[in-house]
Amino acid sequence: MNVTKNSIIGEVLDIDPTTGPIFQAIGMHCLGCPGARSESIEEACMVHGADADALVEKLNRHFAGK
Repeated sequence: MNVTKNSIIGEVLDIDPTTGPIFQAIGMHCLGCPGARSESIEEACMVHGADADALVEKLNRHFAGK
C-alpha cells in the first residue's frame, strides 16, 4: 500500500491493523470512532497538531518492511 495524506485512516487500519500504534504514538487514540474511520490522514493531523508528512513517511516505511 502507498499511503498519502489523502488516505483514509480507517482504510489504512483495515488493510493493516498493526498500524494502530503508529497513529496512537502521535496522539490519535480514538481510532475506532466514526471520525477516525472517515478522516484523511491530513485532516486528522490538523486536528491533532501532528505533521502529516512525517506520519505518511512512517506508515510507508511500515508497509515497505512487510
